[in-house]
Order: sequence, then structure tokens, then C-alpha cells
Amino acid sequence: MTDTQLELRIRDVVLDDAEALVGLLNPIIEAGTTALDTMLTVADERDYITALPERAIFLVAVRAVSGSLVGCQSVEPFTTGTHAFDHVGVMGTYVDVAYQRQGIGRRLFEATFERARRTGYEKIFTYVRADNEAGLAAYLGQGFRVVGTAERHAKIGGRYIDEVLIERFL
Repeated sequence: MTDTQLELRIRDVVLDDAEALVGLLNPIIEAGTTALDTMLTVADERDYITALPERAIFLVAVRAVSGSLVGCQSVEPFTTGTHAFDHVGVMGTYVDVAYQRQGIGRRLFEATFERARRTGYEKIFTYVRADNEAGLAAYLGQGFRVVGTAERHAKIGGRYIDEVLIERFL
């Protein structure tokens, strides 16, 4: 898949993406727009990729010309302890701070929703920090709806942060 505007390719993550993912995620962690609060290492990211559940989806957005990784999105099973939630996936979305608001998230959502349907997911659920207005707007723009707020859900740097619970049916 290519995008004429940014010439993007959306593809499955590979183990060799670990270093680029750390380069993408650590500035987002530093910016404080995610509930992730610990800087990642390449070893951490390799372990995460290796341990992905069988039904996980992990796509990356890569600039076709340079090969640089500029975004990623994942869907994992809501839980594995029962089959009652097999139709529900939990999503995470990250776009390089230098490339936000350029359609990368939109492209990731399109590809991930299509893959999620094929994988048997019927609903995508996630949490967004209440103070991450841009992130929430991105999800709402993709058809998610707010279903509630988990108050004081995260505690980062000694400060409580609410998280907005959102969902979208596929």
C-alpha cells in the first residue's frame, strides 16, 4: 500500500523494527501523552514483539522512500482467560511526533480495522488519557465513541490521570 501524499507502506511488524519502534515511542513517552511511563529499550521491544499473542495485530507505517518507521498500531485480545471476549480487541496507536496530523493514523486505522475483521474481532476498545485531546480526537474521528471515564486510572510522576474509555464496533 502506498500513499501519494507521504508515500507510506503499511505492513506487519518484524523483529528488526524494534530499534525504530523505540525511536518512535520514547519521544511520545517523554511528551507525556501516553500512559506508558518508562523509557523503552530495544530489548524490551524485541521481547514485546516476540511475545505477541497469536491473534495480535501489529502494523507499522513506513515511509516508502526512506524506509523510516513513522507510526504503529496494535490490537491484542481483550483477555485470554475466557472466550466470552474473543470478539473484543484492545488497540494502541502511536504516530511519530514529527509526522502527526499527516494522515498516518488514518492509514493505520484503515488497515488495522480491515485486518481485525478478518481476524474475528467485532469490537475495538481502548483507553486514552483524558488530557490527550489530539489522541482522543483522532479516535473519535475514526468512529469510536466514549463509553466512560476511569478516574485516577493512571498514576504517573505522583500525579493521577483520568483515562477515557472508548469503543468502536467493526
